[in-house]
Amino acid sequence: MLDMDLIRKDRETVAAALAKRLDPAEVTRALDEIQQLDQARRALISEIDADRQRRKAEARAYAAAKRAGTEPEVAAPEPGRKQLAELEAELDEVQSRLRTRMSELPNLPADDVVAGGKEANRVVRVFGEQPKIEQVRDHVELSRALGLVDHERGVKLGGSGFWMYTGLGARLEWALVNWLIERNIEAGYEFLLPPHLLLDTAGFAAGQFPKFYDDVYHLDRQSAPRGQFLLPTAETAILGAYQDEILDPAKLPLKAFAYTPCYRREAAGSHSDERGTVRGHQFNKVEIFQFTLPEQADAALTAMVAHVEGLVEALGLHHQTSLLAAGDASASMRKTLDIEVWMPSTGKYKEVSSVSWAGDYQARRAAIRYKEPGGKQTRFVHTLNGSALATSRLFPAILEQFQQSDGSVLVPEVLQAKLGTDRLVPPGR
Repeated sequence: MLDMDLIRKDRETVAAALAKRLDPAEVTRALDEIQQLDQARRALISEIDADRQRRKAEARAYAAAKRAGTEPEVAAPEPGRKQLAELEAELDEVQSRLRTRMSELPNLPADDVVAGGKEANRVVRVFGEQPKIEQVRDHVELSRALGLVDHERGVKLGGSGFWMYTGLGARLEWALVNWLIERNIEAGYEFLLPPHLLLDTAGFAAGQFPKFYDDVYHLDRQSAPRGQFLLPTAETAILGAYQDEILDPAKLPLKAFAYTPCYRREAAGSHSDERGTVRGHQFNKVEIFQFTLPEQADAALTAMVAHVEGLVEALGLHHQTSLLAAGDASASMRKTLDIEVWMPSTGKYKEVSSVSWAGDYQARRAAIRYKEPGGKQTRFVHTLNGSALATSRLFPAILEQFQQSDGSVLVPEVLQAKLGTDRLVPPGR
């Protein structure tokens, strides 16, 4: 959520930043309505305060007259003046509408984030070279031939957009998860295993609700009167765990990570670059997260991107890092860099991690603050998150980039001890 004071004091800057993401006319309409509601809110607060002061003065005068033994004067109500209860109800309505409109605004992109969509993304780094493969087989064909993923039984169990890892495929998936857990612990992140069912308040805090409310799986209201949903990413859980807290600035940056399955209502792609495990309704991901002081955020973002790049490099995968344009980044984030692995079968790069800085946007929604040493005022922390990593896309990248002409697939060196082999071969060979 944006700072209302910033909108009041520097509307032009806010409007210019939002125009990187939204149509300028839409920005104007939204800010006009927000400022009108803000003015109405402040006018009602002034009127309510004045009415309460008047009532207190009348009560004191009444008590003084009683003590003096005189007949207290009772002022006649002013014609047309609203009762206090009416004013308070009107204020509640205005504040609710203002909060809704404010929650619908996206974050302000950072200064170095350009306007536009995917076409405006900029590659900032490349690791390695595209592997030279004479006859490329895609990961779906390879996973079937090697007995790693049972797509048909996955659909039988969960419907379209689900799969089931089997045999060495299940072991490879679990080896990836365990290796990522170990590497994130080594990097100084605290390991968390959060609930997979979260309250709606966590979705709002992360900036996913209300805009993306329909993109997740919700429990019905009879089963969950407070509103619950299956988490779409551990980012939502880690942030939500610290809602309404004041953090010790001496302990910032606070670094945490979690492993969870992720559950999303997104179309399982039929396009060649979204087949198999690339896109589905349930997938495994390890997520890193930092709460920082504002002045620590820039260094934290650089370190998180370098850490994730190091993970993909350690697996030996050719990849690139791209700075996303405003229209291609999450609405909650000021700045996002995607780490994208090369998929030989499609000739395209596929994102395996988005590392993002939200500024104080999420913290403001979640009321996560810190108190400066010696001060009484609290300030909002900054939050950053990143996938480290999404295994459902690492898995196909490993199969495709390390495929051999004899039908086998080489296992990344860092995973060989966990799998007990340096090569995946078709069953029975």
